[in-house]
Amino acid sequence: MDRGDGPESEPTAGGVTDPDTVTDTDAVTADGETGAEGVAGAEGVTDATAGGVALFVDGPNVLREEFDVDLDDVRRAGEAEGPLVTTRLYLDEHATPGLIQAAEARGFEVVITSGDVDVKLAVDAARFAAEGRMDTLAIASRDTDFKPVVETANGYGIRTLAIAPGEFGRSDALRNAANGSVTLDGDTKSESVSDEDETAAETSSTQ
Repeated sequence: MDRGDGPESEPTAGGVTDPDTVTDTDAVTADGETGAEGVAGAEGVTDATAGGVALFVDGPNVLREEFDVDLDDVRRAGEAEGPLVTTRLYLDEHATPGLIQAAEARGFEVVITSGDVDVKLAVDAARFAAEGRMDTLAIASRDTDFKPVVETANGYGIRTLAIAPGEFGRSDALRNAANGSVTLDGDTKSESVSDEDETAAETSSTQ
């Protein structure tokens, strides 16, 4: 899966693009105020304080019209690994109010940053790993830049999952670095299996 950076388009939730735009470069914070960077909280989302799955979604990279990604599918991919301890969708200051509301309605904690979304997500994921706040790190993105974060989590003994929006534009580097991967069109890859293991499995199945 090579990284495929297609033309930028307005992020969508469930394939629907909201016509409204955010003109204020300040971000929405949990209490409804605005600031340079903040979190719009979602009911039922708890910050990770114990083992479980921490799901981080790279909004601008995944929520594109060409992928028609449904956030419910992303959430289910994370839940398949275990109970979710945090579910975060990272967006930039251009995110529409409709997208933010749709994400919150689906149980996501929306993190809006005026800077680089990749950097904010990577820093948060690495901090979660260092603090032992998750058993599994799930990152939904096509971006190869997250490979070091996945490798860092692996180094802490944390299981990692790469979630891709579709076959087109998947990152082989990210997929191969993770313990498991899911492509939202249905392809999955679990723990790496050696050729010897595959041969043994095939032999046993024919007996």
